[in-house]
Amino acid sequence: MKIMGLDFGSRTCGVSLSDTLLITAQPTEIIRREREGKLRKTLARIEELIKENDVRLIVLGLPLNMDTTQGARVQATLDFQEKLLRRTGLPVVLSDERLITVEAIEMMDRMNIPVAEREQYVDMIASNIILQEYMENHREEIRDLTAGEQTQ
Repeated sequence: MKIMGLDFGSRTCGVSLSDTLLITAQPTEIIRREREGKLRKTLARIEELIKENDVRLIVLGLPLNMDTTQGARVQATLDFQEKLLRRTGLPVVLSDERLITVEAIEMMDRMNIPVAEREQYVDMIASNIILQEYMENHREEIRDLTAGEQTQ
């Protein structure tokens, strides 16, 4: 059993997966699309990853404004959450992703990733931070999720 983290953007979706012990997150891939509204292939790839990795929970980054108000990206994310719920049947929890991109850029600085190459990694690293922070801050909910698995 694993948990999936997603950083949903207008043309990309960064994906990370937990380890089977639900302790660490690993960057997995970036799903790219040609246009913002074209989600069929993105959703299909997410479904494949869910099946391949026995994913039981999805953590989706919620791009609130710094003052916690909701901009246009929030509505697009909520619409995507609804599509994920319908297509996968899995719980999709939202996680505040303010400053995650800044954190991802700082991480790439420490990793000495050249500025010209960062765009290809930023969404995947952001999804990894979203998932790792969720796992660290929601241990009890994760324990409840795994307890339900053990009793079945």
